[in-house]
Formats: sequence, C-alpha cells, structure tokens
Amino acid sequence: MDHPWLTAPAADVAWTARTLLGAEVAANGVRIRLTEVEAYAGTGVDPASHAHRGPTPRTEVMFGPAGYAYTYFVFGMHWCLNVVCGDEGEAAAVLLRAGEVIDGVDLARKRRGEVPDRDLARGPARLVVALGVDASANGTSVVDGTGPLLLTPPTHPVAPSAVSAGPRVGVAAAHDVPWRFWITGDPTVSPYRRHVPRRRRPSGR
Repeated sequence: MDHPWLTAPAADVAWTARTLLGAEVAANGVRIRLTEVEAYAGTGVDPASHAHRGPTPRTEVMFGPAGYAYTYFVFGMHWCLNVVCGDEGEAAAVLLRAGEVIDGVDLARKRRGEVPDRDLARGPARLVVALGVDASANGTSVVDGTGPLLLTPPTHPVAPSAVSAGPRVGVAAAHDVPWRFWITGDPTVSPYRRHVPRRRRPSGR
C-alpha cells in the first residue's frame, strides 16, 4: 500500500497532515473518510506537542517509527487518535480531528447515539467513539493490518485548492500555528473555537 508520508521527516509533519485529508481510517466495522486533521511536531520546536520536552512513557510511541497509532485521554473522559510520522527518533504526529462515516453508519450511530450523520465523527473524540477504539490501539500499526485500525490512502486525493488551514484547537501553547487542515466547506469539519486564556482570579487578602 502506497503511503509516501511514511518516509517523510518529522519536519514535514504539516505536509503529512495535508496528505491524510481524504484518506480512510477503518476499525470495528466503521470506515471514515478524513476531512480534518491537525499536525504536531516534536522535541523543542512545538510547545503544543506532547513530545516537546522529550520522550516519556506516554509519548514514547511518538518518536517512531511512523505508521503507528498514538492515543491519549483528555478531560478525564475522551480518547483522541493520532498517526505517528517522521523518522524513528524524531517525534511528530497528526491528530485525526474529524471525518465522514462512509461505511458502518448504523454501527457508528449505535456508539454515538441518535445524531445527524455529519456529527457522527465531527470532532476528535467523536471520531474515536464512532470507530470503537480506545487505549488498546496505542502503539499498534495503522498501515499493515496487524492492529485494530487500518489507514488507507485517498481514493481521490484532495486538491490543494480544496484545503483550508488555520489555528489549532484545544491547546494553550502555539495555538495560532496554522497546522489544522480541513476540506473546505465539508459539513463534517468540527466548529472552530479560538483558545481563550483563563483569567486568574485575584487572590483575597
């Protein structure tokens, strides 16, 4: 299976993210066409990345090799799914933010509830729920069929003119870096909410 991004360096993570638009990810009877992704670089260059300060037991998978899943838990309730890219030893990953369920709609709805089709995988946590994956997918291949997830290249690559880019979502550091990419006008793309720093309450005397 042809995955050109598997040999791309971590420094090209933004390019890798763009190439994943239109790709299909499948697991547990559901197939999703990716419509929104978000790139994260590695050590010392991207303070929004989990790997910014070097490898930890949690982020070790981000340091390669490419083609593996990196899952993590957020807000004490949601799993998110990333695809590791870059040469081994160079941390980088692409967060799968949203997509269109193109096969297994009934299964996805059973997992997600009675929501409109466009909302079945409209957001990183919803995408993971629709696929029925969790922490057990962490560190498994997404390209060779040995893991619960299988990522396949786009049948029809998305034209550069059909891709939009903008600030990342849900991160406090480097949130204005335009490394979120989406298919322009696609209804399954998640709504953008700009990061707003929390104000510290003044301490009482």
